[in-house]
Amino acid sequence: MAVEIISTGSYLPARRVTNDELSKTVETNDEWIRSHTGIGSRHIASEEEATSDLAVKAALAAFETLAPGNPESVAETIDLVIVGTSSPDYYGFPSVACIVQDKLGIKKAGAFDLVAACSGFAYSLEAAAGMLSLGNRKRALVIGADTLTRITDWEDRGTCVLFGDGAGAAILERTDAPAEGPQKRGLIHTVLGSEGNGALELYCEKGGSRNPYKDGETIEKKTHIYMNGRAVYTFAVRAFTDTMERLLEETGLTMADIKKIVPHQANMRIIQAAAKRLGIPEDKFFMNIEKYANTSNATIPIALDEYARTGELHKGDIIMTVGFGGGLTYAGNIIVW
Repeated sequence: MAVEIISTGSYLPARRVTNDELSKTVETNDEWIRSHTGIGSRHIASEEEATSDLAVKAALAAFETLAPGNPESVAETIDLVIVGTSSPDYYGFPSVACIVQDKLGIKKAGAFDLVAACSGFAYSLEAAAGMLSLGNRKRALVIGADTLTRITDWEDRGTCVLFGDGAGAAILERTDAPAEGPQKRGLIHTVLGSEGNGALELYCEKGGSRNPYKDGETIEKKTHIYMNGRAVYTFAVRAFTDTMERLLEETGLTMADIKKIVPHQANMRIIQAAAKRLGIPEDKFFMNIEKYANTSNATIPIALDEYARTGELHKGDIIMTVGFGGGLTYAGNIIVW
């Protein structure tokens, strides 16, 4: 038995904001942003769009890929909906996954959100694979979606240049293909990790049970992302390289076996530092951060969908995903396409 990705889809909001446009409201410029992050533009959700709206459109794109001209038929086959997100429509509940399940007309499916920040999609793939291996569930819809620009401090140059909005989706199916041996297919190995001692290096301070809004409190500034850039960078490079090394060691693969690495698109410098540390050519990584910035949970599935649509990803190719983010969390997958 194997759990295979049989379709992907993605969605980016219509509004595209370039670095030059951003520099009109923030003390920055295109050269600084590109040299420090590799980002050239980002997409920002409209006032009418919430995270679930982006997730639904990404899912419909995956449905259309699987059943061209009749995407609605796919909804009937979904047994599980998992959404990785750090910016849900509502605080606590209902989950984005439940809203997505309803909007897509999916019946009799379990639905829940998974919170692992920018590692969320890699975590969600493993969660879906484990749940598909039990009972009579056959297909899962896994989505990474975020609208982090809603909780971005647009006066903080250190963070506001980094983020964009978007969603990516994958449909996973339990098949009779082997999960081991030379003919193995699907998700074959995952590394999951966390370092909670760094939780406050990247977090949203206000609004939770640790620091709730109080009755009668005057809220001068809404909840915003706080990031200790230097600490997060150091963690990210280390977690990135350690995760890739563990994935290879635990599967017995070599980097030569990997067709492409589809990483979390947080900062080009992190990818470059990890590549240099491991002696990997940068073209081994599929990168689109220049176009979309850091869409958090959505970076890996958006990149995976783009890569799949290039026509360069073929049956039997081995790819690696690597994610890292707030928590602090890190994760990676080995997938045989």
